Formats: sequence, C-alpha cells, structure tokens
Amino acid sequence: MAITRDNRWAAMAAGLIGAAGVGLAAAAIHAGGDALLRPASTICLAHAPALIALSLAGDRIRFSGLAALAMLVGTLLFSGDLVSRHVLGTGLFPMAAPTGGMTLIASWLLLAVGAAMRPRP
Repeated sequence: MAITRDNRWAAMAAGLIGAAGVGLAAAAIHAGGDALLRPASTICLAHAPALIALSLAGDRIRFSGLAALAMLVGTLLFSGDLVSRHVLGTGLFPMAAPTGGMTLIASWLLLAVGAAMRPRP
C-alpha cells in the first residue's frame, strides 16, 4: 500500500493530529485541565490512525476521501472547542463540540457504508 498524491493530505493531517494528541495529553497531565484536555487528546489520538488508514485505502474503499475529510473536520471542531474552553474560557462557537462529535459519528458511518460497497472498477 502506498500513499498517493491524491490522499497524502490525510496522512499529513494524521501526523499533525497525532502530534496534537500527544501534546494535549502531556498538557493535561502537567498543566492541569484534565477535564477538557484529556478528552481532546483522546479524540486526536483515536482519529489520527484512522486518517492514516483512510489515506492508504485510497480507491479501495468508496468515500474514503470524504470520510477522511469529515473525520478531520470533526476532530478539529470537537478537540478545538475543548482546547478553546480550557485556554480561552470560551468555546469556538455554540455547539461546536457536539457538531464535531456528530461529524465524527457520520464519518465512521460513511466509512462503514463505503467499505460495504464494491470498489470502483
């Protein structure tokens, strides 16, 4: 399996989100903020490997690019809102974390549907 130019962005996003997840975990432990930073870290660290897998899947799984994009947006909204609440004392916008969470759920369902379908010829 190789990462192609078409889906390399998902692997790059996975690297950044994975790094953010580790940084957030360290911040939760050393700088406090366990209630907000720990779940933000968990979401990042759970979805970074999924983004790598989607970048490798390419055309073998239908909708893999759309699922990866939704996963990226959902992670950024969910984790970003929690980090914003910790650092700034206010969220990104009303309902940002729930919107991100619902987007993440939708991305996983989209992945399941795409995997159940036959790949494009």
